[in-house]
Amino acid sequence: MNDKGNTSGIPHLVWNFFASIRLTVVVLLVLAATSIIGTLIPQNQELGAYLQSYGETLFRIFYTFDLFDMYRSWWFQFLILMLTANIIVCSIDRLVSLRKILFVKNPKFRLSMFQKSSSREEFKVSRPTGELKDTCTDRIRRRFRYVRTEPTDNGYVIFAEKGRWTRLGVYIVHLSVIFLLVGALIGSLFGFDGFVNIPEGETVDTIRLRNSNQTLPLDFAIRCENFEVSFYPSGMPKEYRSHLVIIEDGQPVFEKDIIVNDPLRYSGVSIYQSSYGPMPPDTATLRASGVTLSAASRDSNMVYSLKAMPGEPVKLPEGRGTFTVKEFMPSYLFMGQRDLGETLYGVLTPPSGEPVDVYLPLRFPRFDRMRQGNDFIFTVQGYEERFYTGLQVNRDPGVPLVYLGFVMMIVGCYITFFMSHQRLAVEVTSSGKESRIAVAGTANKNPVG
Repeated sequence: MNDKGNTSGIPHLVWNFFASIRLTVVVLLVLAATSIIGTLIPQNQELGAYLQSYGETLFRIFYTFDLFDMYRSWWFQFLILMLTANIIVCSIDRLVSLRKILFVKNPKFRLSMFQKSSSREEFKVSRPTGELKDTCTDRIRRRFRYVRTEPTDNGYVIFAEKGRWTRLGVYIVHLSVIFLLVGALIGSLFGFDGFVNIPEGETVDTIRLRNSNQTLPLDFAIRCENFEVSFYPSGMPKEYRSHLVIIEDGQPVFEKDIIVNDPLRYSGVSIYQSSYGPMPPDTATLRASGVTLSAASRDSNMVYSLKAMPGEPVKLPEGRGTFTVKEFMPSYLFMGQRDLGETLYGVLTPPSGEPVDVYLPLRFPRFDRMRQGNDFIFTVQGYEERFYTGLQVNRDPGVPLVYLGFVMMIVGCYITFFMSHQRLAVEVTSSGKESRIAVAGTANKNPVG
């Protein structure tokens, strides 16, 4: 933007490089192109999904250039730094040329500039020039901040000025862009974005970073005290709510119910409700809530409902012995080959004879019908279901700068487009018993107004 500087010496070359409008155009075009790439390539996904989608060759290339998380890559951060430096240097370069207009106590006026103005208007009044001086000065002073009177050969001229500072509007916009860029850069360098699943009643103090197998310890612990979910008649989830407690040094320091779009914020960290799911049952859960079983008698065709606690024998109807729930198994290989998934394991003890192992896969309620030589067919009717809450946990220390940048941009745009630096010259000359008044003004924007 400044082609007049001395190009000799490294400092001048560096200054002229960053003050170049060409650099601005090139950096903006590169940022636009990379943003298109960031739109075409989904960001922050699992690496396995990228490998499956693009193949090994493209995966290696994209991974080398950090295209899977490019907004946090070193080269994107370098482009942001280049654009920031370019805006700063360009602003300083232009601001120096305006210092004689912006930072002077008594601005200079050239009467000839106003006399040649196309918007100049003249009229006469039947009053002497001396009587008009105070009247004109008072009226002008009501609308202009700076007013000065200078004598002429045949009268006087009143110079007025206001809105000199409005020329800084464009620099406020420049500064707002710098705040936005620096805020984004700080968030990229010092922020994090991760997730964690917390079962009801449990506490965690680490999260897993997004698009990474790395874990990050937090400065505090998060406990999910309770989780609730409600549904529409169609079965779609209506609202899910987590009651979270922040724990520091073993003591609860803050708690809040969070729902989607209503996060918990603590110590610069934002915790969002993002997902939920049922927890697979375990022996401890079953021991706390028990298991409801149905026992269908082959002989009488009666179906009985039983409440069983793990480890405690339950007497079977019709004097057919006892049934004891032993444990919950996350998986069960049927005949050593097929995994039937989550399975309840129990032991049937008849009045006479050897105990019989009973496996009740939760996904196959009719599985026990295949067991031979039994008096009862067992089915798991239910148990207390426990959920986990899925949380998105992030910190962006650059957010305050970003918010400040948005506010400054709005203010700067308003100043730039709706306010102007205005100067006025009212020349009063004597014409016999009358006075001739010529009024002319200039403005850097909207001169007709």
